[in-house]
Amino acid sequence: MLTNDEGMATEGDITQTSEEDFERVMAVNVAGYFHMAKAAMPELVKTRGSIVMTSSVSGLGGDWNLFAYNTSKGAVSNMVRAMAMDAAKDGVRVNAVNPSFTRTGMTEDMVNNPELVAKFQERMPLGAPEDPEGVAAAMAFLASEDARLITGVNLPVDAGLMASNGQPPQ
Repeated sequence: MLTNDEGMATEGDITQTSEEDFERVMAVNVAGYFHMAKAAMPELVKTRGSIVMTSSVSGLGGDWNLFAYNTSKGAVSNMVRAMAMDAAKDGVRVNAVNPSFTRTGMTEDMVNNPELVAKFQERMPLGAPEDPEGVAAAMAFLASEDARLITGVNLPVDAGLMASNGQPPQ
């Protein structure tokens, strides 16, 4: 099994994002996943293994002021689909988890902002921020034999965020 779980973000819309920042985000969030999967594929074919990537709900829809990150995670979400189609013939499954606001080193500033946490909690029926163990459990399921018929899936692990149509709570 291979898990790809790296990521970085820069703030800014397309007019504020430098070419260097855009290329750096794409190198880490997309090219890194490509190189790892390509290197692991011969062994995964032998063992009929699986790949579980970490994308983001930001790869399933857009966010304000995160142009490069959204673009990169959208690429990862579609990489999963394309790779799943090609790898299935060799018995290799490829899936992704798509977390939302999760407590990690990357979100430390967000977690420590009570106003921002409250905004997320309004949109996430099961609460925010998520714990990394919950994301890891979803990854373990996708890698397990119990998920043997699942490939090409981007599984939101988002405390219900993507279930909403965007209307505020009433």
